[in-house]
Amino acid sequence: MEHAETLEGSNTPLEYQSHQGRLNILGFWIFLGAEIALFSTLFTTYFVLFGATAKGPTPGELFEVKGVLIMTFLLLTSSFTCGLAIHELRRENKKGVLVWMIITLLLGLGFVGYEVNEFIHYVHEGASIPTSAFWSGFFVLAGTHGLHVSIGICWITLILIQISRRGLVPGTATKLFISSLYWHFLDVVWIFIFSGVYLMGMVLK
Repeated sequence: MEHAETLEGSNTPLEYQSHQGRLNILGFWIFLGAEIALFSTLFTTYFVLFGATAKGPTPGELFEVKGVLIMTFLLLTSSFTCGLAIHELRRENKKGVLVWMIITLLLGLGFVGYEVNEFIHYVHEGASIPTSAFWSGFFVLAGTHGLHVSIGICWITLILIQISRRGLVPGTATKLFISSLYWHFLDVVWIFIFSGVYLMGMVLK
């Protein structure tokens, strides 16, 4: 029965060709609903604490347009290259998938490295979690996102190792597709952080 389903679905994207694959993708969409709830809570907390700097440094004094734009460029470009990898998945081009996903990971590593450097700079300037309620909310929100990106990098790396060994089969294709959904989700969250945290913070002097 499973074999017949796979043959009938030969024109279906590889990740959807097995019943288990479809269930896994549906389950991951449900998981993303929980992630939305998590980040919604963190954003709400941040906005409630917005401006409560307790005479410490204000975001307007520390946030820099150049740094934020670099991080945004790195992460949004990685979303584009991730999309190209899924395009190659549709073509069942293993080499193309690996190349574009490796580029995606390198861009993600650049983002995480830049964010860590940014956090270190803020701490040296006197802005850390104990400094004030505002900075506590900022570090928890931005740090949680950065942690998710780091987890995504490790996860996708393991998937790429599987693909290099097993090739593009329904099982590996489903994992890659699910990881791409996760990556795009993190990019969307970053857009809200970019606009709601950094851009708004720059006007707070």
